[in-house]
Amino acid sequence: MTDTIFALSSGAPPAAIAVVRVSGPQAGDAMRSLAGHLPEPRRASALDLLDGEGEVVDRALVLWLPGPGTATGEDVAEFHLHGGRAVIAALEATLETMPGMRRAEPGEFTRRAFANGRIDLAEAEGLADLLTAETELQRRGAMAMAGGTFSHQVDAWRERLLSASASLEAVLDFSDEDDVTLLPVNFAQGLDLLRGDIASWLARPRAEILREGYRVVIAGPPNAGKSTLFNELVESDAAIATPIPGTTRDVLTRPVALEGIPFLFADTAGLHDSVSDEVEAIGIERALEALDRADLVLWLGPEGQGPQGAWDIASQIDRPGVVPKHHPRHRVSAVTGEGMDHLRADLVTAARAAMPKPGEAALNERQHQLLTRAAHVLGDARHESDPLLIAENLRIARTVFDALLGRTTTEDMLDALFGRFCIGK
Repeated sequence: MTDTIFALSSGAPPAAIAVVRVSGPQAGDAMRSLAGHLPEPRRASALDLLDGEGEVVDRALVLWLPGPGTATGEDVAEFHLHGGRAVIAALEATLETMPGMRRAEPGEFTRRAFANGRIDLAEAEGLADLLTAETELQRRGAMAMAGGTFSHQVDAWRERLLSASASLEAVLDFSDEDDVTLLPVNFAQGLDLLRGDIASWLARPRAEILREGYRVVIAGPPNAGKSTLFNELVESDAAIATPIPGTTRDVLTRPVALEGIPFLFADTAGLHDSVSDEVEAIGIERALEALDRADLVLWLGPEGQGPQGAWDIASQIDRPGVVPKHHPRHRVSAVTGEGMDHLRADLVTAARAAMPKPGEAALNERQHQLLTRAAHVLGDARHESDPLLIAENLRIARTVFDALLGRTTTEDMLDALFGRFCIGK
């Protein structure tokens, strides 16, 4: 944190404009060295930037942003250059020669913002998701988390918990007999309400399904039309589709957005018992594993023999001699397109119901595990008779809330999170 870091914070060159950001204690020195002086804070100025030999690197818009009221909480200098590769390289080379200056690592600007209290851990996780968002639904969910929706909720829960703890401490301080009956009459009710609020968040759809997409696995015996249907759904010849049994040997996945909903479609090896080929056997084993991870299975095999909850699909309805299904959810031909629009619309409806509502913050795995822990210890506190044990459970719940926002965390976890960011963010 004593180094001053710099990086290109805009898109890859060439571009109309390139933004190079500098953050740290030497940011002001870098501005003086390049531009000759510190311009008026938070006001764009057009200035010539000079390298160490006094040669003009570029005429650019510069911004001087003294800390702590900046994105990183440190002094920040921004240089808005012409976006050619040579211009950017010349400025970066000049910055690299300055004392205490180095290139930023992935996510280091955001990590400094977290370390300096500009954002909390939940907001940083939302920002990481925002940078990888590819659909409108993903963007809105990430914006809700990055904007502090969940953080504000955790702070509110923590305040309620502190109030309950204060009531309990008063009992412990002034009671000679540690009698739990001296607690306020609404103490237990307050814990029940808090636990109920947490339970409502735990019941929400998770962030992983939003980030990774609604996983739809196409399964069935060989030559059931799985690969052809897969290609039609992903609108690409991603899978090799032939009449030869066993053509698909592995699980093939493709992400696709349908009506702004992220999907992950998976084509699998044909399922059957008489396997003599070792490679095909491995493919079938992986297909079965994919079925276990699926949010939905499109079953193209014999009617009623698919996994529980699977949709029976009558495929290849354009082909003569195909064994009909009596009550399939959909009848489709991936070759002629018949029934495909209805299938897509049904998939969108199912995925939308399984995903967080637009603009709703969703919990990731780490947050879900921590909140589950909080709900558990609050339940223990609610049914405990010893005030000292109640106090200990409330203390554990407070540490969980602190961990959710990064007030207590580990370097390994932070390394993993901020490693998801690009350089310059």
